[in-house]
Amino acid sequence: MILPPPVVSAAATHIRAGSRSAVTRCLPEEVPVAMVYGGSTQAVMMASPADLKDFAVGFSLTEGIVTDPAQIERLEVMAHPKGIEAQMWLAGERSEAMAARRRFMAGPVGCGLCGIDSLDEAVRALPDLSGVGPCLDAAQIAQATEDLRRWQPFHDQTRAVHAAGFLMPGQGIVLAREDVGRHNALDKLIGAMARQGLRGADGAFVLTSRVSVEMVQKCAMAGGAVLIAVSAPTAHALRLAQASGITLAAFARGEGFDLFSHPERLRAEMRALSSENPLAPEKDASHVA
Repeated sequence: MILPPPVVSAAATHIRAGSRSAVTRCLPEEVPVAMVYGGSTQAVMMASPADLKDFAVGFSLTEGIVTDPAQIERLEVMAHPKGIEAQMWLAGERSEAMAARRRFMAGPVGCGLCGIDSLDEAVRALPDLSGVGPCLDAAQIAQATEDLRRWQPFHDQTRAVHAAGFLMPGQGIVLAREDVGRHNALDKLIGAMARQGLRGADGAFVLTSRVSVEMVQKCAMAGGAVLIAVSAPTAHALRLAQASGITLAAFARGEGFDLFSHPERLRAEMRALSSENPLAPEKDASHVA
């Protein structure tokens, strides 16, 4: 199979100051990439499908699997319907050390989807959230990331952490958590919501980061049907949002935002958006090419 391109185009509706316009955005592609040593998967990461041999060698070095690229005797990048494998065969002693490492590995080796043992798990089925979730005003969505700024004391101190917040219609951000990793911040928020009895379906998740596959997965598993982010989604994350019935708004920075999927939850604008812009059909990602 041929590797997918690292950048794709997607249609969206730009909403600002009460006006709407169709736009085309370039999105980074994101695919599951499995690091496979001697036939056994060490980790799966969501990554751009470019320079994958460099990626495989660099991962092997930084994880201490090899100490010299020459210890990788063979390296092949293989595309599959559900992702990509970087298949590596190591020199004798490094192969033995890798086998011992796998026997004693206690958990994931990195962030995101690292440590997942199959491509099937990386692209697992998600709940269908069509028909649930709140309706929001365009102004609430546009302002969401600015409102989240008031919930970021660690960011104010360090300028080095991400935040995830939960927005309730008519109330604004009601809860937020921070962490150096965007995935960790979202996990912390979802845990805090569960402990406080807040349901994901009753509001919107707001992120200070780009929207990658695992962020859509986490929101969907928490029942969140609306996802608002300050930065862009990846193409694969958009496809997941479309298929899962999630309203995805990106580039939300105070004055406006880009609406990429499921406009039916946008109050006052929903009829016009549903009939005039290129987001339909919501279950079909064929316009992401």
